[in-house]
Amino acid sequence: MLTEVKQPRQVFYMPQRLLVPLFQRPYVWSREGQWELLWSDVQRVAEKVCLNEIPAPHFLGAVVLQQQSGEIGALPVRTIIDGQQRLTTLQLLLDAVYEEVSQAGFEAIAKQVVDLVENAEHYLKDPEDRYKVWPTNRDRQAFNEVMSAQSPIDYQALENSSSKMVQAHEYFAIQARTWIADGANFAERANALVQTVSSYLQLVVIELMADEDAQEIFETLNARGTPLTAADLIKNLLFQKLDAAPGQAEKAYHQFWETFETPFWETEVSSGRVNYSRSSLFLNQWLISKTALEIPAREVFAQFKRFVNEYDGEILDLLQEVSDAAATYKSFTDGSQKSDGDLSRVELFVYRTATLESEAAKPLLIWLLDSTLEVVPDSQIVKALDVIESWMVRRSCVRATTKNYNKVFVSLLNELKQANRSLIGDRVEAFFVSKASDSDYWPGDEEVRAELIRQPIYTKIRRARLRMILEAIEDNRRGFNTARPLHEQRVVRGKCTVEHLMPQEWITNWPNTNEDEGARKRDAIIHTLGNLTLLTQGLNSKVSNGPWLGENGKREALIANTSLKLTQEVVSESDWTEVKISTRTEQMIEDVVSIWPVPIGHLGRVVSETATAKTTIAIADLIQAGMLSVGQELYSRKPAHEGRSARVGSDGRLFLEDKAYESPSGAARGLTGSLSEAGWWFWLVDTEGTTCLSDLRRDYLEMHDESDSGDSAE
Repeated sequence: MLTEVKQPRQVFYMPQRLLVPLFQRPYVWSREGQWELLWSDVQRVAEKVCLNEIPAPHFLGAVVLQQQSGEIGALPVRTIIDGQQRLTTLQLLLDAVYEEVSQAGFEAIAKQVVDLVENAEHYLKDPEDRYKVWPTNRDRQAFNEVMSAQSPIDYQALENSSSKMVQAHEYFAIQARTWIADGANFAERANALVQTVSSYLQLVVIELMADEDAQEIFETLNARGTPLTAADLIKNLLFQKLDAAPGQAEKAYHQFWETFETPFWETEVSSGRVNYSRSSLFLNQWLISKTALEIPAREVFAQFKRFVNEYDGEILDLLQEVSDAAATYKSFTDGSQKSDGDLSRVELFVYRTATLESEAAKPLLIWLLDSTLEVVPDSQIVKALDVIESWMVRRSCVRATTKNYNKVFVSLLNELKQANRSLIGDRVEAFFVSKASDSDYWPGDEEVRAELIRQPIYTKIRRARLRMILEAIEDNRRGFNTARPLHEQRVVRGKCTVEHLMPQEWITNWPNTNEDEGARKRDAIIHTLGNLTLLTQGLNSKVSNGPWLGENGKREALIANTSLKLTQEVVSESDWTEVKISTRTEQMIEDVVSIWPVPIGHLGRVVSETATAKTTIAIADLIQAGMLSVGQELYSRKPAHEGRSARVGSDGRLFLEDKAYESPSGAARGLTGSLSEAGWWFWLVDTEGTTCLSDLRRDYLEMHDESDSGDSAE
């Protein structure tokens, strides 16, 4: 390995080809991120050259080049192991400067740059030998088009005008043109600019011999500039290990990896509140499916490298495995995102677990569908997914913790790897039946019933999850939970709105006793499951809060806006009362336990008040987290106390005028005079009435990866 500090003139002057490997990522530098900074430094140095000062060279960073063996007499070839973004940008900058200096009428000065961009004609064996830097295949068309365009260049007319390469060339051209014209002596400024870009920039160039380990250097230096994703690093690792001739490597790239450089795979998706490219997340999940180890997404490259080093097969076979699994993954992901029509059991599972915001089961799903292993019978796949979905949905309904889901599924995967694949569904069921701790137990029917019968589910479960549960109930009413009905379709997914039947703002048009106790009971039942339905389109607020009967009543509006069975059963009623809400809640709970059943006789863990460890959250915690501020006003939810507010104290107490209360419920009782008030629900943090303290508490718990188990410091 040879390391030298070089100017662009020294790097590019000799006839050569500097190749960006096809498996490296495309050109990603941007105006805000890199171009403006580079031009600012070029301009600063050029100004000093104009003043006949000796400027300090500007350091651009390091690049790693590796020699390649070639035919005698052919152009020397070196691979750009690291630094392709810098070298490509320099080429675009040099060519743009050449164009503008030439257009300004200083051809002799401009020609000093030509030999840094193009090889002389007598060295050209193939057309692609023309340019000294040859980018990865995704960028070649745009690079070749802008570099060979006739002056003056009409950038907007170029076929690849939206390419970052074309945009970079245009940016540098505009800056060069403006800078040259911004002075009295154009020739002097043109010469200063050419000298700056060719002689007053510096790179640390690390030259590797053909037999040196390029991957080690690449990993060490990859953190500079725009960070590489785990998928970028893994791609580089695999194709370095492939050790194939250029033609074979390119064929393998197109066959096995090119798909990862499409919008589907480059989209960022969330996992554990951190965003990763979908390709990186998939590779993490695929690796877990292969190793049955708990591998955090941030560590996937290091673990993948270890896996590859211990892999005893051919890298080409490994690429084939990854590619096949990726095709399956994309198929069920695309299918799960269809908003209407039927879904396979796998697609439905992916859709429903996605609404639960959990990626933890994906490695197991990849393993179940692994084409390199013995085929799992369809009936056993369905059973496995039924069990896992039931486990996850039931835990969501009772608001059990999700903290250790990754550990749970890795443990399950380890057990299944020792099992007969023809009995996988049975083993999955036995696994979850045996669990009894907070982090892995499978709630039984009675716990689900007890939780949902009293739970204001609308305020306790995220809207997408609640909508999914209501969609499942609607499908169940249409007959999809037993056998596929002949003349029915599944409800449209992810599009309906969740609507209250008895409105949240019931006080004006829904008669009730004026006693506080009656109002409190009504407020408590408004958000329960039985008072909720799905609408294919939302009602306006006037109709939504209107009376039940009448030409402009809510019942008529519901009839006009939906054909869902969930709503049809309600609009047949001549009135809608607390008793009917309670009855419907019980009926819908039976749908839930039927759609997501447990084995006969499975009771789950019986949770008693004394046995349950509740997470206690106080107002002071929300203040410390920045979710509430000292002195902030909290507003009464009750219409009878509209306009009344409490103030947040520095010690976490709430103040009604000068009287302090230790808890939200205490302050609510102090305001209403009632003996029982749900303070976290009672106090709103905005005058629009959209967010209450309970919402902040839930967000706080999710930020800290804890279960919103309900009770907090009252």
